[in-house]
Amino acid sequence: MDLKLSHSFLYVHDQDAAIAFYRDVVGLEVRTDAPMGENRWVTVSPPSQPEIEIGLLAIGPPVVPGPDREPLKALLAKGSLGSLIFWTDDVDKTFEELRAAGAEVLQEPIDQGYAKRDCAFRDPSGNMVRFAQRL
Repeated sequence: MDLKLSHSFLYVHDQDAAIAFYRDVVGLEVRTDAPMGENRWVTVSPPSQPEIEIGLLAIGPPVVPGPDREPLKALLAKGSLGSLIFWTDDVDKTFEELRAAGAEVLQEPIDQGYAKRDCAFRDPSGNMVRFAQRL
């Protein structure tokens, strides 16, 4: 069996704000922005990995129907749902570029055991986005 990751998903409060962050601040490319019932199917990808799409899902129909919607929104606001980690060649440079673009800093660059260095930001919905430099 030859499996390859195609999509991963993050819940977001506002798809337009998420597009602006991931496209304009992080530098990802919008792959899909299409109607999906009351919401939209929105995906972004790193330019160097167009085969992997990150879905930016709004909490609402047809995703998460019923009474779970409000608790899910509360967890998202706390940053308790999703996260991403991107590899970068220079964590310190990436950190400065993202901070200068207005991204909310969660952690300045530090040495890590799983990577040479990493740093962390929050997207507009509260999801943690980390940038790491390989050992």
